[in-house]
Amino acid sequence: MTTAANARQFCTFLLEGLLFGVPASRVQEVLRSQEITPVPRAPRSVRGLINLRGEIVTAIDLRRRLGLPERTSQRPPFNVVLREEGAQVSLLVDEIGDVLDVDESAFERAPQTLQGPFRELVLGAYKLDARLLLVLDTDRATAPEHL
Repeated sequence: MTTAANARQFCTFLLEGLLFGVPASRVQEVLRSQEITPVPRAPRSVRGLINLRGEIVTAIDLRRRLGLPERTSQRPPFNVVLREEGAQVSLLVDEIGDVLDVDESAFERAPQTLQGPFRELVLGAYKLDARLLLVLDTDRATAPEHL
């Protein structure tokens, strides 16, 4: 049983069928597709900018950031808007999941054998009943110097 003392809450989403989570406390809101304005000469993982009630927000394509194949679905991506050091940033994801409470004792650090962007951006995983919840390092995933 998960108690408040050893529980963590994650906002979850899917990318290429993989379940990812970010701390719910970092999530400002979740939105359906927004109009994206491309930014010339931006890093490949920066899809562009969205206007969120008058605030300009960078939209990061997590598929590109993680080295996953391009989205083949005609469905537009969802936006997971994070609060990052006084600013906002949007992560573009395939589908939105639930907010999950997980037991801290079920966390395992990412193995040393993990390769590429996953090694850099996945902190570890929680073993759930039917799958793994991969914990995204939001600081590294959104840091301008790492895009």
